[in-house]
Amino acid sequence: MAKARDRRRTLDGFAEINHDAAGIDVGNAQHWVAVPAGRDAESVRMFGCFTADLHALANWLERCGIKTVALESTGVYWIALYEILESRGFKVCVVNARQAKNLPGRKTDVKDCQWLQQLHTYGLLAASFRPQGEIIILRRYLRHRETLVQEAATCIQRIQKALTEMNLQLANVISDISGTTGLRILRAIVEGERDPQRLAAMRDWRIKATPDEVAKSLLGNWLGRADLCRGRESCAL
Repeated sequence: MAKARDRRRTLDGFAEINHDAAGIDVGNAQHWVAVPAGRDAESVRMFGCFTADLHALANWLERCGIKTVALESTGVYWIALYEILESRGFKVCVVNARQAKNLPGRKTDVKDCQWLQQLHTYGLLAASFRPQGEIIILRRYLRHRETLVQEAATCIQRIQKALTEMNLQLANVISDISGTTGLRILRAIVEGERDPQRLAAMRDWRIKATPDEVAKSLLGNWLGRADLCRGRESCAL
């Protein structure tokens, strides 16, 4: 009874906005779910994170008469749960965890899921923006592309570092070592070619530097560095 009075006092004076609200504390291996008192013999239950467990969670919320759910946007663990709940017709409010923790009045004897359920009941949680349908797919493609571009840039930097250690000044005579000429020469180096004249002969006709200049830039110290070149750059070539 004392705990119940404490929880009532934390939100005293607020009107209930969402009568059929639940709160979910999202985790990696398990989710804790709270529903209003009296909806079930246990108002707080724990569910696993397997797909079957998520559907069991949704079934329990339906039996408890829940219409809207608040859950924390913890990492990416909330996404699968969000999609299942949304497909089952629940109104899902994805909440920044910092927002819920910064609200005053929280008691230590209240579980995170119960606190989310209370705050959502009184309309104190603002839902984070979640795009719909094709926008989500497009955003994933764009983020993946950005990651690939960043990784490619990192590989080029490693190539340049290996060339510099061998004093191969190829980047000083061509504008882009990841272009047609640069990749052609680098692939030949990885395959074992060391002759500067043969490497220079691989230049594209559009390169402003002369064959002699390219050959001069490819005179370096190969001793003990052939494996270094092969190991670092073969993944990027």
